[in-house]
Amino acid sequence: MTTSGDHAAHSWVDVLMPRTFTLWTMILGVASVISQAGIIVTGGAVRLTASGLGCSEWPRCTPDSYVTTPEMGIHGMIEFGNRLLTFVLAAIAVLMILALLRVRKTHRSLFNMSIVLFLVIPAQAVIGGITVWTDLNPWVVSLHFIVSAIMVSVATLLAHRIGAERRARLTNDHPVRVQDGQSNSLTRVCAIVIYVAGWVVLVIGTVVTGSGPHGGDPTAPRHDFDQLLVTRMHAAPVYLMTILAIVVAVMMYRMDTSQRQRRAVWAFIAVIVFQALVGFYQHFNGLPILVVGLHMVGIGLVTWAMTMVLDVFTAKYTTRPTQAERIVEGPKEHLASA
Repeated sequence: MTTSGDHAAHSWVDVLMPRTFTLWTMILGVASVISQAGIIVTGGAVRLTASGLGCSEWPRCTPDSYVTTPEMGIHGMIEFGNRLLTFVLAAIAVLMILALLRVRKTHRSLFNMSIVLFLVIPAQAVIGGITVWTDLNPWVVSLHFIVSAIMVSVATLLAHRIGAERRARLTNDHPVRVQDGQSNSLTRVCAIVIYVAGWVVLVIGTVVTGSGPHGGDPTAPRHDFDQLLVTRMHAAPVYLMTILAIVVAVMMYRMDTSQRQRRAVWAFIAVIVFQALVGFYQHFNGLPILVVGLHMVGIGLVTWAMTMVLDVFTAKYTTRPTQAERIVEGPKEHLASA
């Protein structure tokens, strides 16, 4: 005989660890993207407010305390607040792993991506510690940022595939392809080059940042590069990405592309135009803090958008039943054929 307490516990287990792809799984996928992009924005806020050394030690905030103290002032609060967000990322990552745990045998790639999202969190914490120990060395700060951007891309792929799995179950239509419309060699090459060029933009952008005035602390070391030169190098791949996006936009109306493919391309064009306008404005107006912060928001959007374009034109991923669904469907298929 089961008690109501046992039933409630069983229900909570099924919610946290479903045997299929539920709304909860989809929520966690979206939360993974938002949180990974959000850490880029909060990290930018730390740098822009000169709070990079607000906590002078790591893993402690001060030599005598793991938390900020009144003596550390507002900079200590900002830096310690950013450190606390790591626990939010960890909580989402753990819940994501649990949500995919029971489907891992049939959806190994998705489960592996959730593991990667979790394992990178302690690695990022260590990189953050090295950042403090090196007094915000711009190369280490760049590594910290690039790893976060990579995780935005991984989370985007994970959420996009979970979305496809959800659509397959809501429409009862297997298999659903992530690339659900036509793609040819030109659109595939353009999508790949856009994605690669996007990473070139991000990497050179860290050099631009490391050569600029917002180092996270007045005493932080800076790159000895010509800022105008590296800024132009940073902008060049953006022109290439824009041209290729226009090529894809023209091509997709000459092909049997899906609504999701068209939405992905237009979203990317909108994001890249927004980011370019913000970038030009901040460059010609002395890098105002709020505008630079807006540019940091755009970085997360660009990473998400270029990953989506890559996925909808090149992905081979198709949905499939989970192990539990195969067990349920098996008898039905047997009866139908009898």
